[in-house]
Amino acid sequence: MTHLLDDLPDLARRTPRAVALRWFGGRDGSRVREELTFGDLAERVERTAAGLRAQGLEPGDRVLFSIRPRPEGVVLCLAILRAGGAVVFVDPGSTPELFAARIAAARPRWAATEALLYAVSSGPLRGVARSRGLLLPDYGRLPVRHLYSGPWLPGVPRGARRVAGLGRGVALADGYDAAPAVDPDAVALVVFTSGTTSDPKAVVHTARTLGGMLGLFRQVGDLRPGQRAHTDQMFLGLPAVLAGGTWEIPARSPKDAPEAFARGVAGADSSFLVPADVTALLDVVEARADAGDGAAVGPAVLAVGAAPVTVALLERARRVLPGTRWLAVYGATEILPAAVTEAGEKIAAAAAGDLVGRPLDGIGVRVDTSVVDPQDQGAGDGGPAVGELVLTGPSLMAGYLADVDAGRPPVTEHRTGDLAHQDADGRIVLVGRNRDMIIRGTVNIYPGLFEPRLRDLPGVAEAVLVGVPVPDGDERVVLVVTAGAERASGEPTAGPPVRTDTPLTRAVADQVGRVLDHGALPDLVVEAAYLPLAGRSRKPDRRLLAEWVSPVTGDLTGSSTGGSTGRVRA
Repeated sequence: MTHLLDDLPDLARRTPRAVALRWFGGRDGSRVREELTFGDLAERVERTAAGLRAQGLEPGDRVLFSIRPRPEGVVLCLAILRAGGAVVFVDPGSTPELFAARIAAARPRWAATEALLYAVSSGPLRGVARSRGLLLPDYGRLPVRHLYSGPWLPGVPRGARRVAGLGRGVALADGYDAAPAVDPDAVALVVFTSGTTSDPKAVVHTARTLGGMLGLFRQVGDLRPGQRAHTDQMFLGLPAVLAGGTWEIPARSPKDAPEAFARGVAGADSSFLVPADVTALLDVVEARADAGDGAAVGPAVLAVGAAPVTVALLERARRVLPGTRWLAVYGATEILPAAVTEAGEKIAAAAAGDLVGRPLDGIGVRVDTSVVDPQDQGAGDGGPAVGELVLTGPSLMAGYLADVDAGRPPVTEHRTGDLAHQDADGRIVLVGRNRDMIIRGTVNIYPGLFEPRLRDLPGVAEAVLVGVPVPDGDERVVLVVTAGAERASGEPTAGPPVRTDTPLTRAVADQVGRVLDHGALPDLVVEAAYLPLAGRSRKPDRRLLAEWVSPVTGDLTGSSTGGSTGRVRA
């Protein structure tokens, strides 16, 4: 597939009356609010693309896109690509300074925005949004051409064109066959992933790499004509449509309306959720079961991804919805998807590391062992060589925005930052993050390589190695352990967040030499009442832990001479 939309006109000719999009609404989210057949979808995309060109959109124009998944938004997104434009996703909930920096980096000429977002980012409703913690930018003042979705509301700038009216009055002679050719290697999608106000970081995909992405997702869900994919995620929705199936779009996101989503997804052929949404779905299903409200029914296949998928989540998922085939999807915005594994397979392999599965057909895998010190490889016990996971494939991004705009050549691989190895069956197993590396003296310490061993020590529930910077640029290594089950971030505790002289710290300090290489021994062991968590992935917040332990590191100098207060013997 060289272009994202190559399959749509063919589907429109072969199955013009089959339903491509079904959008739910109503008070309980169960009413079908709108349906588009393949014939309708193809025609509306082409008419809207022609309308955009008539309004002045030129190939290469970037469109700031802030419309939730629904038929009008899907049509506009595809039409922008069909017209040769590029869709730019920017989170309006970021700080105003970061939003401004990202707009400056993306340089959009257009903004496609829901009328409601214009209304709450200006005028009287702006104060209401601020009172609820939403510091939204004033969309109406952006110096771009404006398109709005939905009915007109106060705040929509003068001269803005309504999306629904773009294709009206457009005459189509020969449909898609008459449309101008689109460069498959031109910028088609820009997604900001991280970065600071001085250096925003955005991933750039072309129509060709998006086509590769959709093709890979077809493998994940085994998508076929006539299937129903119930999800609010375009990652699965568009591949389902282009495979000849129906994308069912819930009225609201699973997190915002879990009960409605649970009703809609029951009996569907497939769905795609992020881990947090899986938890919301399982909560509803379990509550229904406890109330005796019928048997638990989910989709035939449910893929989970876009954040780390834990074994605990999959174990619960299989218990609550045993009739669903659960899949864990691994990838990154730079190359998605890359690998997939069955829930049972991942659970069975938990002791060996974080199994993310077999690479999908077309994905190339390389493990760069040069980034890991040979002494940390575990070669002495016959274990596999560990290195940074490097991926290639048809969905590989063109590059980061700053590099693409500077005219640099497309990237040829993506360095994931994950430390991994491949087992005898070619499956990818993650063991840590390269960016979590601690540098002490001339030794590079990778926490993910050692923390599993530390968690196996008697009395230890969780163990995290953190680096505490010192003025000379070196780092002190501190092992943070807990004695009880991990609790949520922000839970109040009595006294200081960490303690250095407890029965657990003394016991661990005396034992770490048995399980760690000399170069990785911590300078100090401290006990915390709980581990603070951060981000959507709910990983240990290493930065906050470093702040907690910094006051108690005192005048540590490399390694110490006694274990009575949590210090570690060299």
